[in-house]
Amino acid sequence: MNAERRGLTIVYTGDGKGKTTAAVGLSVRAAGNRMRVFFLQFIKGQWKSGEREMLRSLPGVDLQVTGRGFTIEGLRNPAIPMEDHAAAAAQGWQAAQHIVHSGRYDVVVLDEILGAVTAGLVPLDELLELVRSKPAELHLVLTGRGAPPQLIELADLVSEVQPIKHPFDRGIKAQRGIEF
Repeated sequence: MNAERRGLTIVYTGDGKGKTTAAVGLSVRAAGNRMRVFFLQFIKGQWKSGEREMLRSLPGVDLQVTGRGFTIEGLRNPAIPMEDHAAAAAQGWQAAQHIVHSGRYDVVVLDEILGAVTAGLVPLDELLELVRSKPAELHLVLTGRGAPPQLIELADLVSEVQPIKHPFDRGIKAQRGIEF
């Protein structure tokens, strides 16, 4: 371990677009510095996205998707029962705890973990305990809307992404390469 290195807890939160994008950029930067990265996605589901394809191709980056899709009403696929979302989140949460404590990675990203907490799929107290007990040299990145005050207090770096203007507000659908 580098004597100057101190693992940070980083939170990207807010209602704007760009939280996952920031975590992907950080992962690319870390991989470019020959760091081992694990990118674990909750919530978003199995659809193909450009960032997943790129991350999977980078040396030193492992990626796992555990979510079954969005859990927010209006975005949630009604064909997927909430029990399936709960089972996927439980599997993802178990994997996250193992990965964080495995000692195999320099950076672990738990993408949309805060969405899983908000949906009641991952207990907040367990997430806070994971942050407190992570290895001292591990950088832990957490993304999603609505970061609770207890997590903000524990984190070393918190960035809030706020919407000012979005094309969806004018009826423009998500664009390949920009939003997925």
